[in-house]
Amino acid sequence: MLLQLIRISGPSMVPTLRHGDAVVVRRGARVRPGDVVVGRFHELPDRLMVKRAVRRAGEGWWLEGDSADASDDSRVYGHADVEARVVLRYWPPWRGGRGPRYGLRSEP
Repeated sequence: MLLQLIRISGPSMVPTLRHGDAVVVRRGARVRPGDVVVGRFHELPDRLMVKRAVRRAGEGWWLEGDSADASDDSRVYGHADVEARVVLRYWPPWRGGRGPRYGLRSEP
């Protein structure tokens, strides 16, 4: 298990995550629809993006931002490869970074 710290940049995941939030991600973690993940779109191979996993698509995942009007995601770039799953928001503490997946998974 490899954990990594990531700082959120931009508005695409509002209200779940906001610009400046910091999260812990787990590389190689099992991904299910509804999880917030770190992905890489084939058209933007040098850029990692934090999005919500919607469904498997081809050989990757269909990823969408929670804020559709402020998100470039699979609706623009197609499917993506998922590299990690967000497991914890730890900063800022007043926004609920209290435990694994707190506020980061949408239940079916």
